Amino acid sequence: MFGTFQQTTLRIEVNAPVEVIRDSLLQPRQFKQWLWPQTFSAGLPDVLEKETTFTGYVGPIKVQHRVADLSAQHVCLLLWEGIDGFHEWRWGDEWVQSRIEGISLLPINLAQSLNLFRLKRFLEES
Repeated sequence: MFGTFQQTTLRIEVNAPVEVIRDSLLQPRQFKQWLWPQTFSAGLPDVLEKETTFTGYVGPIKVQHRVADLSAQHVCLLLWEGIDGFHEWRWGDEWVQSRIEGISLLPINLAQSLNLFRLKRFLEES
């Protein structure tokens, strides 16, 4: 994999209960809305489960995802191709945290910041 090793953790406050945050992260129907302009492969389940594998696209760049770990307030996605590493989400009442570590040519911190901003806005509008 080409690129540099990057790691970033961001935690924000959101005006939403734990259940709403969880659904926005684990239901493809919802995360497709706030993760725009990223697009995803067809055939995703209604809710992500452990071992679910799917493909995301950031323009022409393909990023493979696999749900490696999942609990009531946590999901960890293994990433490969456009990013080789992992993306971990944790959440609770009125907060969400995103941690990404990986090797990529993509500016991971910038993308993470934009995604959290979009998530916060999505939750406020829901």
